[in-house]
Amino acid sequence: MSDVAFLGLDLGTSSLKALVLAADGHTVLGVASAGYPLVSPHPDWSETDPRDWWSAAVQAAREALEKAGHPPIAAIGLDGQMHGHTLVDAHNRPLRNAILGSDGRAAATEARYAALSAVQRRRLGNPFITGSAGATLPWLAAHEPDVLRAARWSLLPKDMLRTFLVDGPPVTDPSDASANLLWDVPADTWAFDVIDALGVDPGLMPDVRPSATIAGELNREAADALGLAHGIPVAVGSADAAAAFVGTGLVAPGRVQLIVGTGAQALYLVESPAVDPTGRTHLYRSALPSQWYAMAAVQNSGLALDWVRRALGAEWRDVFAAVPVMAPDAHAPLFIPNVSRERPQQPFSGPGAGWVGLHLDHGRDAMLAAAVEGVALGIRLAVDALPGVDAETTLVLVGGGGADPGYRQLLADVLGHDLQSLDVEAASARGAALIAGVAAGSFGSVEAAVGEGPALGAITRVRLDVHAAYADRHARFLEVSAALG
Repeated sequence: MSDVAFLGLDLGTSSLKALVLAADGHTVLGVASAGYPLVSPHPDWSETDPRDWWSAAVQAAREALEKAGHPPIAAIGLDGQMHGHTLVDAHNRPLRNAILGSDGRAAATEARYAALSAVQRRRLGNPFITGSAGATLPWLAAHEPDVLRAARWSLLPKDMLRTFLVDGPPVTDPSDASANLLWDVPADTWAFDVIDALGVDPGLMPDVRPSATIAGELNREAADALGLAHGIPVAVGSADAAAAFVGTGLVAPGRVQLIVGTGAQALYLVESPAVDPTGRTHLYRSALPSQWYAMAAVQNSGLALDWVRRALGAEWRDVFAAVPVMAPDAHAPLFIPNVSRERPQQPFSGPGAGWVGLHLDHGRDAMLAAAVEGVALGIRLAVDALPGVDAETTLVLVGGGGADPGYRQLLADVLGHDLQSLDVEAASARGAALIAGVAAGSFGSVEAAVGEGPALGAITRVRLDVHAAYADRHARFLEVSAALG
């Protein structure tokens, strides 16, 4: 047992991470990543060819296994970006590009949700978001009916990726299904009356199984491509945020976790499905039985900074070198980071990024600094919207986007919270690997697999005087955002 390992595949928006985890559940033996293009054939559209996901999985897994010394793999686990979906035929072949969670084409579908009864909307437990399967499936019925008629399944991203690994009918899990606006959150099952009211074929919905169960065995074609043995068990897996809880060891209620990456999410675990009456935050199932988590999300974190970096011809070191280290300059330009649609806690949720207040004396560094600050201000709106967070709450910070010390300090000062780092590499991929170990029977439960979890690291303290100085910038950010809306 001691010489085997688990392989976790984390399917993100722009790249896939592969992580090889030792049987002890703690030691990372190898990790690698591979990217793929995000396609935007029309304004406000976000798509990816699912075959690019598989190519990236092969590349990243082979590299991670090479770094790990090719240990025998006992099980494979997956997690993935949330909300988006792919339509496939009866042979699990994609009929079109995947539509991603950041896609905005289905904004008009919100009227269909507004027409649902108050009881139905409350059971969905979540505000409307355009990139979800529940929003885009009615759009496809109106704009691409031939594709929809040819479809056998509507698959969430990680479930689409699994079809390359496992033969047979696809499945999903509650943590991913609960995020597509077709799920009855309190009842923990498909909301078939909502599906019917939206004019969606309920037969498109795959069967649902717990995250830490076996979906099937690695087929020969995938085994050959990955350089692995045929027949390795493949877990059902989970949504990426749910996997991150497992990967960071935060599987019991009590801590607020802030994930900063391509997007950003502030979230915490709850033991009962309490819906946010303000409609600003989300409520999803975790990867553990009978557990949920509340989340306030930001689409435009690293996504916006990478767009700015490329647009201004800057390197990442230039971006973070521009981060202000002292109190904000009231005369500095302000940046609204909405390169894609935002979530409902933002005053302006539509697409449309830009700088306000640029003067002749402002150069690239001022624009970069404003971009970093603007992303932090957007994250603050999410943290402020999350129920249960007060001035004394310390946020556990994970994700590569918070690795730069200067940016961590800026986040603490803008958010008004101490940030405690967590010593964990590729949290979601690690969580996927641990879930695979549970599914294969190597651990008795997710809690047992996590154990004590990764060690909590240093705390970045909020500078209260600097946080107070950000009050005017925060108010201006809200004012400009509301005007854009």
